[in-house]
Amino acid sequence: MSKVAVVQTSPVVGSTPATIAKAERLIREAGANGATVAVFPEAFIGGYPKGASFDTVVGTRTALGREEYREYFDSAITLSGPEIETLCVASAESGVFAVIGIIERHGDTLYCTAALIDPEQGLVGNHRKLMPTASERLIWGFGDGSTLHTADTAAGRVGTAICWENYMPMLRQAMYAKGVDLYCTPTVDDRPAWQSSMTHIALEGRNFVLSACQALPKSAYPEGTEFLPQIGNEHWVIRGGSVIIDPLGNVLAGPVYEEETILYADIDLSDRTRAHFDLDVTGHYGRPDVFELRVDTRAKSGTVFDA
Repeated sequence: MSKVAVVQTSPVVGSTPATIAKAERLIREAGANGATVAVFPEAFIGGYPKGASFDTVVGTRTALGREEYREYFDSAITLSGPEIETLCVASAESGVFAVIGIIERHGDTLYCTAALIDPEQGLVGNHRKLMPTASERLIWGFGDGSTLHTADTAAGRVGTAICWENYMPMLRQAMYAKGVDLYCTPTVDDRPAWQSSMTHIALEGRNFVLSACQALPKSAYPEGTEFLPQIGNEHWVIRGGSVIIDPLGNVLAGPVYEEETILYADIDLSDRTRAHFDLDVTGHYGRPDVFELRVDTRAKSGTVFDA
């Protein structure tokens, strides 16, 4: 048996250093409560700019929107920077493998990324969101197959798919084929329908699903901030809904809404074996004579210098 956690929280709006300090504290809290794996929400570090338009309409950009993007760019972090080093120390000292949603700055492009931090080895992988959703494409680049990383932890093999990537059947199949025990879904999707998706993935992959969503109150923003009427509800921009589900679709913890909290569950990997008795979509329930998925894991660069 192992204990795992999903951390339902939000960044400190406008301050990446304060958010890093908050992440440190929450990693240590999860470890103190016995968790060996902790999953944080999408865009926890760097922020998810829900409701922001960057003053953009089709066909034109403005100086105001460019400045808004510059501020967002400056809140992002790099995988080799001191912020990740700080989180690695917290992971090492608490014994917690952390899956943390970040806004990654790579060159002059931002990516929505999940960083995989091992308590003994530090940063052991990252996954860049393959398909930013809708207007997210304005501010985030596209990941490629080279960051479909998994990692072995004390609680089982971890893999991650971010938010609406989970609606990409071939990405899910790739994660199943990699033998993921703990299917981690950092997200900002707080709709009730998200719960159905998470249950489906647990049943389809016969894995444990750890879904961590932000819980971001409007009170976290500076006084006087105006919100579009379609954003959130009276008090919340993003209201949570984090959940842990077992391989037969049983909810082990959550969902919880409209509060910051850490959810815990004790898991037994033997439950995966028992669940695979009647369904293994990469094995006895697959039909490789009819269907075949090829995954290109090569890194893609638009500029290649030959020797």
